[in-house]
Amino acid sequence: MSAWTEMLVQSGCGAGGLDVSHSYKQLLVWQKAKKFATEIYRETEQFPKHEIYGLTAQLRRAAVSVVSNIAEGQGRLTRGEFRNSLGQARGSLLEIATQLEIAAELGYVARDRYGMLEDTCNEIRKMLNALIDSMGAQSKYTAPNFSKLET
Repeated sequence: MSAWTEMLVQSGCGAGGLDVSHSYKQLLVWQKAKKFATEIYRETEQFPKHEIYGLTAQLRRAAVSVVSNIAEGQGRLTRGEFRNSLGQARGSLLEIATQLEIAAELGYVARDRYGMLEDTCNEIRKMLNALIDSMGAQSKYTAPNFSKLET
């Protein structure tokens, strides 16, 4: 088991990766994502009122989506379903990264605070990637090479 995988789960992880029978609350990535979601909520309290249905709502929805997809995936029946949910969590995390950058450029988030949030976002992304990798390789979609198609 890799050092990253050991860091991701507090207990009960075998050499083949995470045992999906364990609670999502044992996943360090879930714990960090939940704390990050609350940070996003607190940060967006300071956004202008006219952003309540814009960046504020988008950031909050995406932050809740990250932690919720980790929990939902843990409750699924197969590793493949869990892995898929982790991929969805990663996608939502990248939405947050993009939206935070926009918020910083608009002056809604102070540059130093933006840097801290970006660092946390990157750390969670690395943890998600490591957990996905620890679950074993599955066939990944490869875009077709249209240049080699016969006409």
